[in-house]
Amino acid sequence: MHNIKLTVAYDGTEFHGWQSQPGQATIQGALADVLRKITQENIQIHAAGRTDAGVHALGQVAHFKTRSELTAGEFQRAFNALLPATIRVVASEEVGPDFHARWNALSKKYQYRIYRGRVVPPFEWRFVLHYPFPLDEEAMLKAARVFEGEHDFTSFAASSGSEEEDKDRTTVRVIYSAEVMREGEELTFRVRGKSFLRYMVRKMVGTLIEAGKGRLKPEEIETLFAVKDRSKSGMTVPPQGLCLMAVEYPEVWKG
Repeated sequence: MHNIKLTVAYDGTEFHGWQSQPGQATIQGALADVLRKITQENIQIHAAGRTDAGVHALGQVAHFKTRSELTAGEFQRAFNALLPATIRVVASEEVGPDFHARWNALSKKYQYRIYRGRVVPPFEWRFVLHYPFPLDEEAMLKAARVFEGEHDFTSFAASSGSEEEDKDRTTVRVIYSAEVMREGEELTFRVRGKSFLRYMVRKMVGTLIEAGKGRLKPEEIETLFAVKDRSKSGMTVPPQGLCLMAVEYPEVWKG
């Protein structure tokens, strides 16, 4: 068996997230369909994380195991010839049998873009939240730093969608860095952490907007960790501004 690692970029606008769903267009489903055509095998593809409907990626990582003797480069060319143009395999390599895209990940980096200008350029609207209203950006910068460290993120997460998973999951997460940056007409939230709960980054951004509006003091985020109540944090912002930028691993895995 060969273990193939893929780095995948996609525009998630027209997809119902990563995970395969009956009757829905998904990233995992599109990749699996191509693999069946190439290998005549029913192959399970595992990702570093399951992005939600409408969320994008520049550096999603996935892997699959196959009996096919195609090289990693041949797989990449076949994927890009058969996938829709909104999904691209940007890198492909054979790795050792123990590599797992999810379980070996050290951290993930996400970015959320907020367009602050009066009019969104037509080639940007799929990838930003348009928010031209007044915000205290300095307060948002200070609030973002409060997310750093190990915290219980119950107040910043939705249900996983599975009662069984919710019962067994821990809501404690470690955030290595969180920052808000102004770049031209955009305000960008960048966050790097070990792992993330469902909707967690989008709830964090919604909470930062509350801080920007003056409705929440940066230091009050500590209280939100303590109360463990989703209704107390900010709104879940729309998915289109969110992008999985990269996944980090402890070493380079080679076959």
